[in-house]
Amino acid sequence: MPKHIALFKSVAPFLLLALLFASGCAVNEQRGSLVPGASFGNQEKYYVVKLPADERRIDRLIAENLQLRGIQASYGVGTERPADYEIVVTYQDKWMWDMTMYMLQLNIQVKDAETGALLATGESKRTSLVRKSPEYMVDEVLDQIFAKIDPSLVTPDKDEAE
Repeated sequence: MPKHIALFKSVAPFLLLALLFASGCAVNEQRGSLVPGASFGNQEKYYVVKLPADERRIDRLIAENLQLRGIQASYGVGTERPADYEIVVTYQDKWMWDMTMYMLQLNIQVKDAETGALLATGESKRTSLVRKSPEYMVDEVLDQIFAKIDPSLVTPDKDEAE
């Protein structure tokens, strides 16, 4: 067997492994969905329920983002929700370590406050190579949700350099 073929056979598994690792490092997915028949917008009052273990205050970021869209929103623990709020927003955030902590995934659910019925969901997932700030990901997920119900509530183009 020629030397160059033997060399290739000995190096090929390592090259293939390196290619597999490199290709799996950059995931950038966003999606939103609306429950058929669901109706909500910027006229209702929104209450963002804080996760008990959330020390990063993602509930506050979500409420502030809703306020920037012209929506009346507040945040706090679920038992403190004022009775006159029509929409409840819940979320789950997942964090990872890669030299620093970063938000890997954010899921947001929009629910009817009276019935608890799900109205819409949104999700953003970004691995380390395409990570963004929590503020950016909150905006990204809410854009995915509001694009389905009221495109006027979608924020203008974001700064991709962030």
